[in-house]
Amino acid sequence: MHTSFARLTAVAASIAALCLCVLCVLAWQASHRLAVPDTGGDWQAVALATGQVYFGRLEPAAEGYIALRDVFYVQTRQNPDTRAVANVLVKRGGEAHGPQRMLINRQQLVMIEPVGADSQIARLIAQEQAK
Repeated sequence: MHTSFARLTAVAASIAALCLCVLCVLAWQASHRLAVPDTGGDWQAVALATGQVYFGRLEPAAEGYIALRDVFYVQTRQNPDTRAVANVLVKRGGEAHGPQRMLINRQQLVMIEPVGADSQIARLIAQEQAK
């Protein structure tokens, strides 16, 4: 009887250890799904499957999404008088719904890159923020 009890205790301990390992793996996976990649910069360029590129600050969001805060994008504008074409950096947030951030489905991401601190985009963002 003592041997049966010892075996039962060993099996129960093994099952408990296995359950603990499974819970740890699930918790680790969940935390990494919410994490954002560290690009080493303050600003990131995010390219979507639609071809649109946004610039902003990445932050964690709900599972399956990333959040982009302080969002900018480049818009091509043509002067109607001179027909000259210029690319202009536009800050999101002035739209009728006044978005404070974008939630982007991770399946729509094509790439995420750091915006160089001395790049033209970084300089334009700094100019916009100084206004």
